[in-house]
Amino acid sequence: MQHATPSATAPGSSQPWYKVLYIQVLIAIALGVLLGYVAPDTAKAMKWLGDAFIALIKMMIAPIIFCTIVHGIASIGDLKKVGRVGLKALVYFEVVSSLALIIGVVVGEIVRPGAGFGATAEQLDAKAVAGYVSKAQADSTVAHIMAIIPKSYFDAFAGGDLLQILLISVLTGVVITGLGERGKPAIHAIEAAGEIFFRIIGMIVKLAPIGAFGAMAYTIGQYGIGKLGNLAGLVATFYLTSLLFVLVVLGAIARFSGFSILKFLAYIKDELLIVLGTSSSETVLPHMMQKMKRLGASDSVVGLVIPTGYSFNLDGTNIYMTLATLFLAQAVGADLSFGQYATIIGVAMLTSKGASGVTGAGFITLAATLAAIPGNPVPVAAMALILGIDKFMSECRALTNLVGNGVACVVVSRWEGELDPVKLREVMANPLAIGTEIADEKPVPVAP
Repeated sequence: MQHATPSATAPGSSQPWYKVLYIQVLIAIALGVLLGYVAPDTAKAMKWLGDAFIALIKMMIAPIIFCTIVHGIASIGDLKKVGRVGLKALVYFEVVSSLALIIGVVVGEIVRPGAGFGATAEQLDAKAVAGYVSKAQADSTVAHIMAIIPKSYFDAFAGGDLLQILLISVLTGVVITGLGERGKPAIHAIEAAGEIFFRIIGMIVKLAPIGAFGAMAYTIGQYGIGKLGNLAGLVATFYLTSLLFVLVVLGAIARFSGFSILKFLAYIKDELLIVLGTSSSETVLPHMMQKMKRLGASDSVVGLVIPTGYSFNLDGTNIYMTLATLFLAQAVGADLSFGQYATIIGVAMLTSKGASGVTGAGFITLAATLAAIPGNPVPVAAMALILGIDKFMSECRALTNLVGNGVACVVVSRWEGELDPVKLREVMANPLAIGTEIADEKPVPVAP
């Protein structure tokens, strides 16, 4: 067999450039944008391609998370360690998430993207956001807690709710650990099942370019590039704030943990591009777990931190929540008090939990946050002002959430003393090549 010439291969890959996943996704996104601009009606008909890809991925998320968490907990064999890792992860999540919320407020006050918008109650279209408002009204602290409990053990798998899956996975892992020797057959069975599910995901991910093309074509065809110009200030502010958060805040955390955030971004480039095309970080959850293990994080930490982070560590969503709230307040001319700012941060911290990487979830949590501000200075109907551009911001939310969870996994693994420095140095020395190599493999869980 003839080897491809260097000019025909992608950097760091032995494959022809056109067979490399991230290049395929890039081309697909570009074609989707082009089709959406040239033939909007045809582009809108491509929506099912993106929906089908996301559905294929989501059908595997529940069993993969279940097998990974149960196997991780059972493999540790020490429930005190499980609790310690979980507590460290939650502490990290809350600290960094709070910082993201505060940064959104600070940037919103400094830049004031909504100042001078001059929106009035008569201009607001309450009907346009009625569906989001009704979903937000059904949310409360008690409802949030009750929603974590599935109707039955298997209902969590049917519904695909991440928090419900986390609950039954942790309970199952704890019980199997308590069984000792009698639980080992169950561990082996779950490990084998996990390998099957990961191999299926490896097949599905090859369809990412088709999914990214369909999703991006629909977005541009439905909303038009012109929508970005209408509220360019908010979109640009959000993207720049998220970029600064990743480079400065997460960059400082990464540097303290012994790696470069820029090299880390290069390492997960394939996942970032898939998320960009689909607007959902759930589409790359299995691959992120594989890459974190290859980076040097321990199996047990990866199995606990990554799935949990998808519900509790949503940095991009948190930035969006406070920044969008301040934009709407400025747009309608509302002056917020210190107490109202505190309420926004506190409520956003609660409502963002469980939003995961699902497209549009951030808009629902925003409605819940606005409704909870004392005195209702910002009418929930004001959300109609940003309804048209929310889809463009959902990509940034998902991308920032993904990077934040990856960094959190490495940090907690190092905090726990289970980060392999040799693997970390190897990957960081050539992140593009190794990241591409892993993306082109069928992901198989590494046994501890």
